[in-house]
Amino acid sequence: MFDRKTWIVLVICGILLAVNFHFMNRNAAQLAEQKRIEEVKKAAATPPTDNVITPTAELTSEPLLPPTEEEKITLENDEVVFTLSNLGGGISYADFKKQFKVGSTTDRVRANQFGRAAIGTLAGPGEVLENIIYTYRAEESIEGKKAVYIAQHPSGVIAKKTYQLVESNKPGAPFLIDFTVQLENSGAAPISAKPWSIFIGEAAPTYEKEIPQQTGYFWYEREKMHFEHSGSFKGGMFSSARPNQMVSSAEKIEYAGVMNQFFTTVLRPLDPKPGSLWAKSSQEVLHKNMPAVMSVNAGMSFPDLVLNPKQPQTFSYRIFIGPRHNDMLRKMEDHWGKGWGEVMQYGWFSVVSRFLNWLLNLYHNLIDGVATKWAWGLAIIFLTITVRFAIWPLHAKSTHTMKRMAKLQPEMAKLKEKYPDDPNKLNTEMMGLYRKYGINPLGGCLPMFLQIPIFFGFYRMLQYAVELRGEGFLWVHDLSQPDTLTYLFGIPINILPIVMAITSFLQIRMTPMTGDKMQQNIMRLMPLMFFFFCYNFASALALYWTTQNIFSIGQTWLMNKVPEPELKARPASDRKSWLQRMTEQQAQMQKAQKAKKQANPDTMRDVSPSSKKKPPRTGG
Repeated sequence: MFDRKTWIVLVICGILLAVNFHFMNRNAAQLAEQKRIEEVKKAAATPPTDNVITPTAELTSEPLLPPTEEEKITLENDEVVFTLSNLGGGISYADFKKQFKVGSTTDRVRANQFGRAAIGTLAGPGEVLENIIYTYRAEESIEGKKAVYIAQHPSGVIAKKTYQLVESNKPGAPFLIDFTVQLENSGAAPISAKPWSIFIGEAAPTYEKEIPQQTGYFWYEREKMHFEHSGSFKGGMFSSARPNQMVSSAEKIEYAGVMNQFFTTVLRPLDPKPGSLWAKSSQEVLHKNMPAVMSVNAGMSFPDLVLNPKQPQTFSYRIFIGPRHNDMLRKMEDHWGKGWGEVMQYGWFSVVSRFLNWLLNLYHNLIDGVATKWAWGLAIIFLTITVRFAIWPLHAKSTHTMKRMAKLQPEMAKLKEKYPDDPNKLNTEMMGLYRKYGINPLGGCLPMFLQIPIFFGFYRMLQYAVELRGEGFLWVHDLSQPDTLTYLFGIPINILPIVMAITSFLQIRMTPMTGDKMQQNIMRLMPLMFFFFCYNFASALALYWTTQNIFSIGQTWLMNKVPEPELKARPASDRKSWLQRMTEQQAQMQKAQKAKKQANPDTMRDVSPSSKKKPPRTGG
């Protein structure tokens, strides 16, 4: 199929790429660790209580002195433990009770793990996050349900923040917090609120091999989602990207947030206004001696208004810190406002992904009572089989057309020998041959193209299916991760992608081949390409693809049992097909251009530098 030189070049390129990625990741981890050590030293040298001012304005009922060290409290329900801090007066982090880190059954997934501050912290001009101690108002708070903080900033602005759990049985309620900020200018001169912003939070991959493009920040305006992944922060010699980004909008920003592959933090104003966002990136280390990951922090500005002295302004928000669960987010739109479903970021094939996710959950619910341990894996298999049955007619038509085209290969070879130097005439005759036997050359390809939206919709749905986290099937421990059984010389041995590649080769061997040798070689090489492409992807995707291949092999076997199609010439007709007419028109245009060139050789002469007459050489 390929000569020895081609294979040698492919192997060498693969080795060089692997070595390059290895050293890039190791250097990134070392730089991130060094940066973290420097930040810790810097924070230790500047205590957070230097700028503390005792609250004295109307928002305080009595002049309480703020504490001198960080104190934390928790707000808790059945799904999340929100840990709040008086340093910045916000949500320091949130732990999900039913979601665990990759490879663990005890360590919970934590939101805002590498946050530059607590969620809800105020940031001044230049996105400088506040570093002051707030006073916890115990008399206004409710233990485990509500927390109130108050502090006066060096600018003279007094901030009072209230965080309260949303106690409701409506979808998504356990992951919601009602957040209110009351600002009062205690000085004598007006202060603009526009330069101030609220820290939304931080998002980073949950494990080192998570694709960086799945982490980033986003905002929703005019019923349209905008997303910037962490890769947009990477600068370089040929890139305009930068570590800090600012987005301004003249439209009302319905909500904004940060996300990784499976979880998100969203800040949603109850009274949306035009405003701006800022985002910053940093590299963080999840585990020692492992590659660094890209982390994204973001904030949303206050509305463009002026804080007049002694005139408090109240800003109300709703904070969502939770999983990107498609069914839950879609149902939230009926109770908590429009647009929640767009957080899934399914892309162009959103309609396909949403339907497939609904069907996947339906199958899981039906199977769960019978085979709880393997319910999600079986749901993927049944969903794949359902889709393949639905597109069976397309596949059958494509196979039938390809078989008929394969029978025309001898006639095609004769035409190539007859018109070796006239491609236009060759194409015209080939189209006439197709028309003679009633073959549509697009009939073999069009059904395959129609399957593309299904494939990408399936891929996107499985990629963001938080339901699959920690769910096992056969030897697979986590369907959202590769099914690594062991390591050989540091290389993970993933079984499902290997089975996927083998079944792909078998499927192609059983499929009728058309086109020239180059096209056939590309088709044979595709399983190898997809093998390397999907090797470290989620095992759910490899399970889907393997199931599809096995189904296609059985389908092709059945199709081969059907009698071979016969080539019967149609009755002669003067009416030409659309493709034949297009081919003839193209040939006529080329002939006209050639005739024009011959009639006016001066206007069509070659003026390239190599055709210009060179001056005579002079001198030594």
